[in-house]
Amino acid sequence: MARAEAAQRSLASMDVSDPLLYQNDTWRPLFAQLRREDPVHYCDASPFGPYWSVTRYDDIFAVELDHENFSSASELGGIQIADQPKGQERPNFIRMDPPGHTAHRRAVAPIVAPSNLVNLEALIRERTAEVLDALPRGETFDWVERVSIELTNMMLATLFDFPWEDRDKLTWWSDVAIANVASPDAVVHSEAERTAELVKMGEYFRKLWDVRISAPPSFDLVSMLAHSQATRNLDAREFIGTIGLLIVGGNDTTRNSMTGGLMALVENPGEFEKVRTRRELVPSLVSEIIRWQTPVLHMRRTARCDVELCGRRIARGDKVVMWYISGNYDEDKIERAGEFIVDRVKPRQHLAFGAGIHRCVGDRLAEQQLRILWEEILQRDLRFEIMGPPTRLYSNFIRGIRALPVRIVN
Repeated sequence: MARAEAAQRSLASMDVSDPLLYQNDTWRPLFAQLRREDPVHYCDASPFGPYWSVTRYDDIFAVELDHENFSSASELGGIQIADQPKGQERPNFIRMDPPGHTAHRRAVAPIVAPSNLVNLEALIRERTAEVLDALPRGETFDWVERVSIELTNMMLATLFDFPWEDRDKLTWWSDVAIANVASPDAVVHSEAERTAELVKMGEYFRKLWDVRISAPPSFDLVSMLAHSQATRNLDAREFIGTIGLLIVGGNDTTRNSMTGGLMALVENPGEFEKVRTRRELVPSLVSEIIRWQTPVLHMRRTARCDVELCGRRIARGDKVVMWYISGNYDEDKIERAGEFIVDRVKPRQHLAFGAGIHRCVGDRLAEQQLRILWEEILQRDLRFEIMGPPTRLYSNFIRGIRALPVRIVN
């Protein structure tokens, strides 16, 4: 009896918002317990205030689809467990509900339409080949710096038609936007410092905007936003929020999946051999990498009204946090979810891109970049050795890998 009471007390006080869980990669047993014992779990005290955790795949999916009851709106708190500082909110279409969300998203969607992805294929492949061929042989290098950052940085610069010589700024601004300012190694250490850097970002992009709004529409994100009726009159904070969203969205999912995928394949050599002998598995491999890494750990909603979920009564105004990292490891939904398996029957059955109206607008581009990376690695028969532990990001929002020492062994 005493043991049962202690376990219950432990469950009641469980707080999965601690960024150390993800920096130290120790989150798995906590979410397994929540899925098993309290899948819609209330934490009444955390550094981010009280919140609900939704931890099972089907329940997360249900919340994603129910934007009538569960809001993404910036004015209600937005999409992270941490509220934006009052007066410094940066609205964008992921922090909107319909109809505003629909119109703003539609403005940028053509850049990742299937026809444009076909146009980008050769360029992505050429750049990927150049990056891989330039890697040192027989010596240790940082995979994140030399491959993940370089490839995503170049892709972002292309999508924005951003000055090539300044493209490193895009990586910097992405890191600033998602930094946890409480981390000793964060790139910024206060919300004021973050805001100051993002204002600089806004000023830089405003100059690009002013040129492109005076020119005929062109096929880049800045021009699309400038010429769309829905987005051409964004106020200063909406402008910064929208540009920041596009930079982070185009960077973090792909960048961290490139690194997490390499780690998974090196740690599971039998799966790597499957792909080497059956190249047709590459698309399935890509989906499994994205599920396994789950680069966005959570999305938050705010209850618009009193609502019931799995027998739990959620009050109007409550934070409801959908833990994608938990849903993607839900054994009741995904067979052998704790294993990395490249030939799954349903490889695209994962939550890493979200679902419903807020599903990642660039999901197909992310998959394309990863597919080409692994096709080019396999074409060269590159084999890797991990030379030390990864340096993980201190964050409960992005499951990031800041550095990974590796060596090519053939």
